Amino acid sequence: VQLEESGGGLVQPGGSLRLACAASGFILDDYALAYFRQAPGKEREVVSCVSSNDGRTYYGDSVKGRFTIFRDNDKNTMYLQMNNLKPEDTAVYYCAIEGYTAGPCVGYRSIEVRGQGTLVTVSS
Repeated sequence: VQLEESGGGLVQPGGSLRLACAASGFILDDYALAYFRQAPGKEREVVSCVSSNDGRTYYGDSVKGRFTIFRDNDKNTMYLQMNNLKPEDTAVYYCAIEGYTAGPCVGYRSIEVRGQGTLVTVSS
């Protein structure tokens, strides 16, 4: 059971990146899943999440209108599309499921799993 992340990197302000979180050993659609981020010296922040019960999504205030979270069930993968990136988006991003919840989102089933994290750097 694991989540494998990809897609981080260096991008200029105003640019875009797409993060991917591929699940193996379980069916991702049965669970809520969240993207968190943590910048040096700052607390962990919930960026976005999606519930499995009703497909509802949540976005933190700092990313609303710029980021989109979505699933590809055929690939058993969650994506975070990040547009109009800002320097303050610089952080390590990781996907995680924490029991029945992932951030404020809720799933049908419970599991504890976290991706390895990927660094996103927004700088000119």
